[in-house]
Amino acid sequence: MDYDKLKQNIIDVITEEQIKLGYRSESIRLYYPLSSLNRLLSENMDVRQMNQTLQQFAEEAGNLFGKIETGNKGERFCLIIPPEGADYVHGHMDRAGFIHEFIRTIEKHGCTIEELLQIFYQYSDRVHVEKTTHGEFDYLVYFEDGEPDAFRYCITDEGAHLIYHRFSPEDYEDFHFGEADKKD
Repeated sequence: MDYDKLKQNIIDVITEEQIKLGYRSESIRLYYPLSSLNRLLSENMDVRQMNQTLQQFAEEAGNLFGKIETGNKGERFCLIIPPEGADYVHGHMDRAGFIHEFIRTIEKHGCTIEELLQIFYQYSDRVHVEKTTHGEFDYLVYFEDGEPDAFRYCITDEGAHLIYHRFSPEDYEDFHFGEADKKD
């Protein structure tokens, strides 16, 4: 089985966390719905099969992340990445790339959407920017060609600052955010 997308997702999530909160050599709990894991693994497994697959993944990925613990409650899975995994990501992450600049910009008090979009346009001229009307968030922004990343950035203007959530394209589609906008 190809675990590359799952490994990369773990690295991306831990990188984002370490940029936001700082680096600590500690265990990190990552939660995934069954549907997300199936997409990352290009499979269609039930809960039992996914538990078995995650055990195999933990063994294979141990050389990068250390001894991963896995578990679930229904269709919600938890991967506990040990301190060795946090250390690995910290030692290998790009400290000057898009996500660093994005987080450093959005965390500033008074950041505007224009300032944030400038960061996207520094990395590509193929940026999708969509003002939304459904009320979940104000802007959907992403790189049309998936470079330097394929995440969907859902940005909300809260007056004095901006906040964001980011989703894989597939997880974003599962939320059906844009359906209200399409009806307008």
